Amino acid sequence: MGRTPHIVSDVMTQTVVAVGRDARFKEIVETMAQWKVSALPVLEGEGRVIGVVSEADLLPKEEYRGSDPERLEQLRRLDDTRKASALTAGELMTTPAFTVHAGATIAQAARMMAHASVKRLPVVDAAGMLQGIVSRADLLKVFLRSDEELAEEIRRDIIRHVFAVAHEDMQVTVENGVAMLSGHMSNTSLIPLAARLIRAVEGVVDVTFDVTGPTPVGARSAHTSSPEAGADLTGRA
Repeated sequence: MGRTPHIVSDVMTQTVVAVGRDARFKEIVETMAQWKVSALPVLEGEGRVIGVVSEADLLPKEEYRGSDPERLEQLRRLDDTRKASALTAGELMTTPAFTVHAGATIAQAARMMAHASVKRLPVVDAAGMLQGIVSRADLLKVFLRSDEELAEEIRRDIIRHVFAVAHEDMQVTVENGVAMLSGHMSNTSLIPLAARLIRAVEGVVDVTFDVTGPTPVGARSAHTSSPEAGADLTGRA
């Protein structure tokens, strides 16, 4: 990745296959098979997203083939029984579609997917026009960043600007996405803040500390019996 990914536009797929409201059932299935996708945005006019049609929307056609569900079952699964007789994308689609803006953070998109229980989100502008699509796999791309890239960002954007210590006093290493800070920290009460900032770096899996410094007021160390003595603070924050 050329630059640090922070927002949806950094990881989304810009080339999107979509269908119109009047697309027929078989056309939808053929399009999914051709492009190897499991869902398609449904567009209206110049490209405004009005819904999404997925494999789950298509399956009732096969599920209810040759069967006549009992009345109670029909009432309990009214939406599915309706889709079993649907013929077009407009009749099959889930609407309104769950969408996300290109400027949303990757974390916001992940929370939206979890809340809506969907695997992908159409990316739209302020007018609801389709700009791209972002999937779970796209959001996980941040964890493909190299350990060296993560370590450099932590040094550049956190250690140098947040902590009042010389750059060489703190060592930053990253292994398999887990960051470790080691060395001397003049103000160990900043460890919780450091942990939050480092965990916020896209691609970091976790953070641990192996630092020495003054014991925070009210804290006790296994290596010292008084707050005035130096403390050895190790582990996760």
